[in-house]
Amino acid sequence: MFESVSILKKRKFINFQRNKNIHIFTSPIIIIPLVLVLISSLLIFSIQKQSIYNDSFKHIVSGFIGYLIAIMISYIPLEKFKKIIVPFYFLSLLSLILIYFIGISNYGAQRWLGIGFFTFQPSEIAKLTTVLSLAAVLEKKTICSLRDVLNPLIIVLLPWILIYKQPDLGTSLVLIFCFLVMLYWAQMPIEWILIFIGCLFTALFSFANYYILFFWIPLMGFLAFKSFKAKIIASFLAIILHGLIAQITPFLWEFVLKGYQKDRLILFLDPGRDPLKGGYHLLQSKIGIGSGGLFGTGLLKGKLTNLQFIPEQHTDFIFSAAGEEMGFLGSIFIVSLFLIFIILLLRIAKNARTDFESLLVIGISSIFLFQIIINIYMTIGLGPVTGIPLPFMSYGRTSLFVNFIFVGIALSTFKRSISLRKK
Repeated sequence: MFESVSILKKRKFINFQRNKNIHIFTSPIIIIPLVLVLISSLLIFSIQKQSIYNDSFKHIVSGFIGYLIAIMISYIPLEKFKKIIVPFYFLSLLSLILIYFIGISNYGAQRWLGIGFFTFQPSEIAKLTTVLSLAAVLEKKTICSLRDVLNPLIIVLLPWILIYKQPDLGTSLVLIFCFLVMLYWAQMPIEWILIFIGCLFTALFSFANYYILFFWIPLMGFLAFKSFKAKIIASFLAIILHGLIAQITPFLWEFVLKGYQKDRLILFLDPGRDPLKGGYHLLQSKIGIGSGGLFGTGLLKGKLTNLQFIPEQHTDFIFSAAGEEMGFLGSIFIVSLFLIFIILLLRIAKNARTDFESLLVIGISSIFLFQIIINIYMTIGLGPVTGIPLPFMSYGRTSLFVNFIFVGIALSTFKRSISLRKK
């Protein structure tokens, strides 16, 4: 087992002034999510002002319940979670399997389970169980060979397959990003991650400009040659891998991706090709954000928001309502809150007292970071529609509760790192 200090000294982050006397109930790591919940509750009220049902009250109540959950979890030593990780992980897999038999369909996807009057999204629970399981496995060894990646890969692959087949492309991408970040934090060479991420660019180049691959694939081989002990074999395998990806990408596009997924990937580049159907969300979202100007129309006064020009705006496209009613400055304020929140999480991961806690918080940080970036990029038209919610702001009780559980885990880590420094 390696010491957490040995990890964290290799991953250089900015050192911030420590405040040892901060009270857990008013810590910024818990206050920032509450502020975001309050802001989004007002936006949801504005979005659904003309509707029979309004989810703003449910959202704010769920937020305060989540706050209490986070506080309770902060008093639990995280080592105790290790005892329930394995059964919890397999229960989450079971819930993902049950979706295919008794799942609830909505918006063309089967992603929910119902227990009485309560429905929940098992893929959100899977994010929690996966990051816990990865942290428990990765704390025991450094990543020095491909054999060391096998167990973490299996842990991620099982829920990933079940989630992707729902279909839920957004959450499956979140798991991949979390997996790579946690491997990096466990000292896996950065070149290995670049080779893996390079597979995506190989697929894109096979469509956009096939001749780029004559430069790109040898570059992947060079990275493998530089980072593996068996240099010649690794370089050869990397070249073969990327060559195969370039060959099978057209087949995957034609027969694996669903029609709506193809449309999303194409239409984000040119939403005007189908302005009344596939491109409608993106076009209206950009119009709404642009109409907000510098200061916004004012809360509850957004015309596009009030008249529901963007369908289901209170979920994945909540940031467009913020752009219209709070303007550029209000949007920057929200982004700044998210930025501070992520920095605080990174600081907690850096100062964690054990490898398990450090890996757990860095995994949580990566999940939040990926969702924030992809959701905002999607809303402003810089990325395809993926169905990834904006943490603490998009309406969805399962997602909100899981996010606050993540916050509680970070708070628990923070408390114990402070108590360690005081000794």
